[in-house]
Amino acid sequence: MKLSEIGEFGFIERFSENFAQKKEKGVTGIGDDCAIMPLDNKFEQVVTTDMLIEDIHFLREKVSPFLLGYKSLAVNLSDIAAMGAQPTASFLSIAIPPDVEVEYLDRFMEGYKELSEKYDVPLLGGDTTKSPGKLTINVCVLGKIERGKARRRSSARPGDIICVTGPLGDSGGGLKIILENIDKTDDAYHRLTRWHNQPEPAVKEGLWLASYPGVRAMMDISDGIASDLTHILKASRCEATIQLEKIPLSDDLIKVSGKEGWNAINLAVTAGEDYRLLLTVEKSCFSELANRYNKQFPYPLSPIGVIVDGNTPGKIEWTENGKTVDFSGQGFNHFNA
Repeated sequence: MKLSEIGEFGFIERFSENFAQKKEKGVTGIGDDCAIMPLDNKFEQVVTTDMLIEDIHFLREKVSPFLLGYKSLAVNLSDIAAMGAQPTASFLSIAIPPDVEVEYLDRFMEGYKELSEKYDVPLLGGDTTKSPGKLTINVCVLGKIERGKARRRSSARPGDIICVTGPLGDSGGGLKIILENIDKTDDAYHRLTRWHNQPEPAVKEGLWLASYPGVRAMMDISDGIASDLTHILKASRCEATIQLEKIPLSDDLIKVSGKEGWNAINLAVTAGEDYRLLLTVEKSCFSELANRYNKQFPYPLSPIGVIVDGNTPGKIEWTENGKTVDFSGQGFNHFNA
């Protein structure tokens, strides 16, 4: 059997039961955006780690070192945001090929530092080593949250409204521009590539949402909602119906997709790396929560579907204008890329 057949999460499922966490100690491990551990009488500590490898997660010749440093921290802060936690510190390990110059690393660290200072997340250590060929970056971020308030994937319930915190597909559009070497002076193209290279973690949104009791399950959108929503559904043992016409798209993605002949909805559902938040909200709370949220943040909370009961956890029914459609799109699989 090849890894491409089972994917990243299929691999994780093969060994996760052998490392089952001890519930009586208040520890939650594999299965959420972050691990959760007791910190003191009031707070829990959340921990995440992520790896970026040249030619898999980024093309060194296509992104500036400053933006690469920024994104390396951003994707980890996004996991902390998905738990509704406050990030507190980071650790950086980097394997450096012989052809990488010191000036490149200086710029990388400047980008990392800019985001660190923006969210008051000090870099407290890490490791450096030599790489035989590819630049490899690993970041670990710590955070804290009041006991019992972390938002988990397993908390969705039938009847919940499924929401996202901003337009989807911009990062996927930006990646297509990069990979297809599309050179356009239109600002819309630049904004899409910018979001792919410099996503903004939804730290403030996550903290706000976690303070609201009606918010149940939550995670960040890293692999596309076709994949990420499935994780919530499996963990919560539910199914879902998604209305494709309600998925929010930016004007930039609509414009560029029209010019390039792309399917904008397909990008929004499958491309990933948008790092918006995907969450479920108790139906009776949704209107009040959305009204309050929309006054606080630049993008409205967008309802895109509903959690439903069913016998096939993870199943998604896709509809468009009230009609069921055969949508077979899947999220990003590292081992198929």
